[in-house]
Amino acid sequence: MDNLKITLFQGYLFWEKIDKNLQNISLRLSGIREKTDLIILPEMFNTGFTMNAAEMAEPMDGKTMQWMHKTAQQFDCVVTGSLIITEKNKYYNRLIWMLPDGSYKYYDKRHLFGLGQEDHTYTSGKKKLIVELKGWKICPVICYDLRFPVFLRNVGGEYDLLLIVANWPERRALHWRTLIPARAVENQCYVIGVNRVGHDGNEVYHSGDSTCIDPNGNVVYYKRDEEDVYTFSINAEELALNRRAFPFLKDADKFELKN
Repeated sequence: MDNLKITLFQGYLFWEKIDKNLQNISLRLSGIREKTDLIILPEMFNTGFTMNAAEMAEPMDGKTMQWMHKTAQQFDCVVTGSLIITEKNKYYNRLIWMLPDGSYKYYDKRHLFGLGQEDHTYTSGKKKLIVELKGWKICPVICYDLRFPVFLRNVGGEYDLLLIVANWPERRALHWRTLIPARAVENQCYVIGVNRVGHDGNEVYHSGDSTCIDPNGNVVYYKRDEEDVYTFSINAEELALNRRAFPFLKDADKFELKN
């Protein structure tokens, strides 16, 4: 494993305005001045967290997927974030892992946010996604998934980085700031959470609080309330040292997660 250079976008999302969001994100990313391996965008980065899937959903060959490919090519890196996808008459809150060559993998949000009626609009995913980048095994998930430690349990050390893209409201920011360090420590991994800022179309305020926490629970990055495009590295040797010094994962309970 090499150190991994990551750029995250904590930004304001224009409510249900796909073109405007893509233009704004492109503008913000144009300020990147160093080579990065991965660009992370929030949940539903092109629309905001809307239940208006009938109007906002795109097919897998739609404009946002094309934009992701173009952006991955431009920066020669992986681009990830979630958007609303329509497929076989169903709607998904789908995270895309887009490579520069246009190939991709995806993860459909497993835990749908019942309090916001997400479970009435979208279809739940069933499987965790593990991807690799520069030797790092990465588990990308979406927002509400953060609350479910059994689903996120790092069984057998299957991942090194847990990645959460979100539209997490400020009124529950304490939960966000508590659960992310807990996931890092219990799973002996880096955890990165990327959230949006500002009010959404329902006048719900989001304070961002995007963060990176190392396996010891230390803060690598944190930003609240402001838009930010920030590039930083996570350290492979630090992760290896933590797991050698504290071999807790081998003592974890064995279980099987059933759909």
